[in-house]
Amino acid sequence: MTPAVVFGAVFALLGVTLLTNLWHLRRSRPRELRPVSTRRLSVLIPARNEAENLRRLLPSLLAQDYPDFEVIVHDDGSEDGTWEVLSSIHDRRLRAFRGSGPPSGWVGKVHALYSATREATGELLLFLDADVALKHPAALSQLVAHFERLPQPAALTGITHLKGGGQLVVSLVPLVILSLLPIPIAARLRSKRMSALNGQCWMIAREDYDRLEPHLQHRDEVLEDIRIGRYLKQRGVEPVMADLQDLIEVWMYRSVPDAWRGFRKNVYLFMGERWWSFLPLHALYLALLIVPPLVSPWFVAAWYALKLLSDRFVRCPARITLATPVSLLLGAALQLDSALAHWSGRVDWKGRSVGRAALQLD
Repeated sequence: MTPAVVFGAVFALLGVTLLTNLWHLRRSRPRELRPVSTRRLSVLIPARNEAENLRRLLPSLLAQDYPDFEVIVHDDGSEDGTWEVLSSIHDRRLRAFRGSGPPSGWVGKVHALYSATREATGELLLFLDADVALKHPAALSQLVAHFERLPQPAALTGITHLKGGGQLVVSLVPLVILSLLPIPIAARLRSKRMSALNGQCWMIAREDYDRLEPHLQHRDEVLEDIRIGRYLKQRGVEPVMADLQDLIEVWMYRSVPDAWRGFRKNVYLFMGERWWSFLPLHALYLALLIVPPLVSPWFVAAWYALKLLSDRFVRCPARITLATPVSLLLGAALQLDSALAHWSGRVDWKGRSVGRAALQLD
């Protein structure tokens, strides 16, 4: 079998997976439906140095038309104006709690969310990152309506509208998810690896959360959303991926350097968290990136086609697609930098060291 045939088969498989996912996700978009019930909803937000993002998120939340909800924000030892922003908003639906940071053995975000659940009074829990914003006043109602129509027990999550800077790097995330994870058949497969949970936005029934306590079980995980998604699936709560771009936008990073620092803490963990899993995957990425164009220029077109489909679906600007080779090379360099950072114990985020060494778990 020639290299051209091998690489052709690989790109064909990636393309079929991506196109199938796009078809499935377009069908899964929450429609303009009202919730079957009006169960009380608790929106839970972790916040460390999120003053700027909260000024965008909180007004979008407090403008929602859902009849019975509360917003709980746990300030995770912020060093900026986060607490001042929270204190300046006077709305009975908003409750803010000020922490001094996570205890030993906990990641800050995980501890903040778990602490928020201890204060929640809702029958439904919606976890949102602080860099999220809701796009219109009916967004919460449509999220709840979509969740209520899922076969239970389930966790609703999805693809969000990615905004902000650093998209040369950020746009690789949907490309990886859409071309590698067969979303329509994931629910039919028992493998916990066939699951996806986007920590930016996910919803679960309170009774299922309290039964499994996923944040408590994954208190030391930097990549907590991936681990929690697999944990929930393993215990019978199916994470369901939907296209939420019409409801939720996420302002992840300001620039490529900012995105680089953010992904540095995650990429190595995503690729297995051990050198013997990372190195083969990194080598495979490089092989697919470098070797196929040497075999045939058509494989350059294949990369562009995959990235074009992914970028159009997540509404990335055309200039990002034109820079596909730059994005792919940045991805290779970021993988290596993330591994070196973890191996050397210099992984940090928002002024804190994270990772196994920092958590004193080794």
